[in-house]
Amino acid sequence: MNIGIVGLGLIGGTYAKCLRKYPYKIYGIDIDPDTLEYALKNNIIDYGTSNAKDVLKEIDVLFLCLYPEATKKFMQQNARYIKQDAVVSDVAGIKRNIIATLDIYNQDHFEIVFAHPIAGREKIGIKYSDESIFQDANFVITPIESNTEEALNLIEVLARQMGFKNVTRISDYAHDEIIAFTSQLTHSIAISLVNSDEEKYDTSLFIGDSYKDLTRIAMINHELWTELFLKNRDNLLKKIKLFEKNLDILKDALETKDVPKLHQIMQSATNKREKLK
Repeated sequence: MNIGIVGLGLIGGTYAKCLRKYPYKIYGIDIDPDTLEYALKNNIIDYGTSNAKDVLKEIDVLFLCLYPEATKKFMQQNARYIKQDAVVSDVAGIKRNIIATLDIYNQDHFEIVFAHPIAGREKIGIKYSDESIFQDANFVITPIESNTEEALNLIEVLARQMGFKNVTRISDYAHDEIIAFTSQLTHSIAISLVNSDEEKYDTSLFIGDSYKDLTRIAMINHELWTELFLKNRDNLLKKIKLFEKNLDILKDALETKDVPKLHQIMQSATNKREKLK
């Protein structure tokens, strides 16, 4: 089977490294010649090109490892070159917007399976791609009406081969709602926490694991996350308001020196966190 990966960045490069262990031919498609040279030199891909239409007729499964707007643009420019009966899959962290835009291809000569690998790190680029990123991580598929079970199963099998532990199928609306909480809100909190530093002292001399763990994701790819925040703005705003409400409850307990309330708030958080694997 021939697998194509469009966008050999952190995620695309990791897709390639993980799938390289299997008897697939890996085609890398990227606009950056240096990235292609690195991928070929380090045996991450079998073939590399900046011109997608040269190889799309050869590719059975095509992964679009691009930002949301770049994903749409690629499809607009290259959909007609995709192989008959090929399966195309994306990696976008938001689903409603992507699906609504690419819905015009539902009845085309290929099939799109919308997916989201919930994994990454604060560095970008193929040089930071690493198979360990996907090990035991979560992978989400958001089926649409036109999807066949065969195509859905194929993407699920490839996800498990890449090391993902949990592969979940959920609607695009449900995906965007929960991701607003588990991913986008957490990034929002990390950003706001770091930006709250008055830099009155040398902060680095007073931090421990709690600050490091909470703020790691504040080192953020601003172009990508601006897209993700805005395209899921309705859900993210709801989660921010709910967070503000809970922070106000904590603030009120502190202002009134309500020890039982503080205990209850902390115990509730402990109980909820313990339920997570």
